[in-house]
Amino acid sequence: MGIFDKLFKKGELKEGPKSEPTTTPEQAKAPEPQAEEAEAVGWDAIEKEFLRVYPGQTNPKHYGTIIKWIMGGDDPLDGISVYDGGDFWHFVSFGLTEIYEKECEDPDISGYGYELTFKLKKNQFEDEEAEIRCICGILQMVARMVFKNGDVFQPFEYLYTGQTEGIDAYRKSNLTGFITIKDPTVETIDTPNGKVEFLELIGMTDAELKTLSDRASVEALYNKLQSDVTDYHRESVV
Repeated sequence: MGIFDKLFKKGELKEGPKSEPTTTPEQAKAPEPQAEEAEAVGWDAIEKEFLRVYPGQTNPKHYGTIIKWIMGGDDPLDGISVYDGGDFWHFVSFGLTEIYEKECEDPDISGYGYELTFKLKKNQFEDEEAEIRCICGILQMVARMVFKNGDVFQPFEYLYTGQTEGIDAYRKSNLTGFITIKDPTVETIDTPNGKVEFLELIGMTDAELKTLSDRASVEALYNKLQSDVTDYHRESVV
């Protein structure tokens, strides 16, 4: 299902991400609850799982939304944290699930049931901060598609842009779209607001995307790729 073309038109990425950092990496954490506000129990549960994988990283890079979606802002995610995986950056979103109080009727599922993740291989980037912000913008755009259109993503789907420009900040990479998988690094968690899974995006070349037709073909391509870390400099495997 090549549904990403509904989100990305050729050149749309030129606008760049709209997420701006509201804290320094040393200050990044779940929002402090205000008087009469619900605690961020869902947010805390996500952070706890990532701390299990990345012990000691209590203050990862964090990119918060300046004007929240509920207040009329453009970005549905309240924030995106970026953990140091050694040779890659591991992104996770906060906002597709119920990170504060329980609102949806299904007691077993938190919000849409998943948060987005992404692993970006560290390379000698022209501007690493620009690349990190670009991924934050992409995650916000995917979340916006979910919020606006109700398009709930599943593992082993493909997101085809139809564009030839790269998904990186300077549009030089051969990677032009994505596939989705269940993030193998983190586990599905049970939170006070319901279950949360982690859906990972992996960057793919145009040639790879053109071979896809269903979930089975996506899974086969992922197995051929043998990595869930997006490397802007890799060659196509087809």
